Amino acid sequence: MSRPGLRFAVPAALGMLLGSPAAFAAPASAAVPKLHGTASGTWPAPEADQGVAVDAEAFYAIDNTVIARYPRDGGPRQALWDGRVGPLIHINSCQALTGKLWCAHSNYPGKPMTSSVEVFDAATLAPLASHSLGFRAEGSLVWLEPIRDGWLAGFAHYDGKGGEPGRSQRYSGVVQFDTQWRRTGGWVFPDDVLQRMAPHAASGGAIGADGWLYAMGHDRGELYVLGKPLQGSTLVHLATIDVPADGQAFSWLPDARAILVVLRHQGLVRRIDIPPLPERVAAAALPFAPRSVPRPARQ
Repeated sequence: MSRPGLRFAVPAALGMLLGSPAAFAAPASAAVPKLHGTASGTWPAPEADQGVAVDAEAFYAIDNTVIARYPRDGGPRQALWDGRVGPLIHINSCQALTGKLWCAHSNYPGKPMTSSVEVFDAATLAPLASHSLGFRAEGSLVWLEPIRDGWLAGFAHYDGKGGEPGRSQRYSGVVQFDTQWRRTGGWVFPDDVLQRMAPHAASGGAIGADGWLYAMGHDRGELYVLGKPLQGSTLVHLATIDVPADGQAFSWLPDARAILVVLRHQGLVRRIDIPPLPERVAAAALPFAPRSVPRPARQ
């Protein structure tokens, strides 16, 4: 025989032990901090349209099928690769790593979308290797970033030009690969960031020394600081940094908390110093693995 009130007492006790449903609800999101980057140098580079890469000695201006090397602090062009007559279509971004440029290439605005990773000698800009990713449901490869034991890569879908039926810009995301280009994870962008980047996606992405992913859209001069979620698949928007740039792909300087960006309407490359983030953002998400230089098993 059950005692009166017992059936109410047990749920109540469990509620005290486990917490009410409200205790499991996600906390209300605080306003995303907005910071401001500061320009500290500008150099001419007529090829600076899709993006820019940088290492200790030089920067590399990128424009679809053209890459130009310049002294890091500006000066006459040192080398040029011109692939306008050839199989490549749309180099969106490059990373300068250990004497090589690792570049994200796609057939944009062609359909169905295909992508490849193209490797060049950083000194001469001679092509060294190519790894085809073929058709990818994730979209067009737009940027890649070395992480521990592999790569982090950004893929884009588009509203309008270059888009595929049934796949809006909201299907853009970030994919993690191992050194053999096998998918090992993936995330999607938060709604507020997607809205700011529409109708395109993140044209540039790179991990800072602090472990956070910094992404920039196609047009706006805004860096979106993102972290891995504690649960689920949606990246956490930690901060937005206003930068005097025209969007597109960017690169971190190897020895400063600063990035190089392009002013594509003016044919310029600009350095922007990036402010530190508020300490409180670190509790909201997880950083990515420290930046490293993977050794791909296949090229």
